Amino acid sequence: MTVDVPEPQPTPKAWMGSEMAAAPDIWTRDWSAEQLDDLLTVSATVAPEDTIGLDAATIVPETIRTLAEDIRTDLLDRQGFTVLHGFPVREVDRPTVATAFLLLGSLVGRPRSQNAAGHLLGHIKDVGADLSDSATRIYQTNERQSFHTDSTDAVALLCLRTATSGGLSQLASAETAYRLVWERRPDLAAQLFEPIATDRRDEQPDGQQPWFEIPVLSWFDDRLTVIYQRTYISSAARFPDAPRPSPEQIEALDLFDEIVDDPAVHIRMALEPGDIQFVHNHSMLHDRTAFVDHAEPDERRHLLRLWLTLPGDRLLPPVFAQRYGSIEVGDRGGIVVTDTEFCVPLDV
Repeated sequence: MTVDVPEPQPTPKAWMGSEMAAAPDIWTRDWSAEQLDDLLTVSATVAPEDTIGLDAATIVPETIRTLAEDIRTDLLDRQGFTVLHGFPVREVDRPTVATAFLLLGSLVGRPRSQNAAGHLLGHIKDVGADLSDSATRIYQTNERQSFHTDSTDAVALLCLRTATSGGLSQLASAETAYRLVWERRPDLAAQLFEPIATDRRDEQPDGQQPWFEIPVLSWFDDRLTVIYQRTYISSAARFPDAPRPSPEQIEALDLFDEIVDDPAVHIRMALEPGDIQFVHNHSMLHDRTAFVDHAEPDERRHLLRLWLTLPGDRLLPPVFAQRYGSIEVGDRGGIVVTDTEFCVPLDV
């Protein structure tokens, strides 16, 4: 199949990591005292599980609704990510923290299930999982994740505790990565637009194969969209019937990885307790470095996670229905299989 390779376009999301690292005012925000007071007051009156299906706009003050709109604009129309500093995770009990995070996220978008168990609130921590187990996700270990996207419009992380060392967040612009591949090897750039099998890790909906076949890059509705998880592209080989990537595709993926791994291309940041990071999955790739954790269980690295579908987001090509189910804007993404029931676990 011949793919027309689009010429890279300058957009607010086509940044270099070195530029973003030098200009934190572009992508960082701080709570006002009024915003924190407003959110904590309403969060103390709602149990985390009662946020399921709740229209947060009906109970959350305008100060928080305005903040959420600004964050969504950062994701859709500006640099594609933002970090909100200073939520008092050490002074507030876990249920109130969870509710506050869910309410804010519900105003930015709509929470989606992060796994077959229906978790709307995820937990990023090393639980000693074995990576050789097909059910294991890399975020359940202390290993590096590698640059990837999640199966939803946006992901939000709230840092509760940090590791002894490592565990740093890394972000890269897919548009910049594509431009650099296109400039260096236009022949390989075309390979990124070819379908490629990616392992579902034993979480496939009824009637679907245990892998999906979506190109790493798609050009649709005049936008470049990325979906990528190299580890799961590799593990798709465990299925005898899954299509194997061509040598040219592997070479293209190697170059893509080499580019996003360049410290000049990506931005690295340490999320501190109380930091909330929002990342747009269709235009950004994210990563986490390996880490060494605390010996005491109550001190170990722990982040809360939301997957969000965003109103006003871009159109997605029809092929994304393999992974997203619906591709309807504002109602797509997440993982739902037979018997999935939505829930809000406060820990794992």
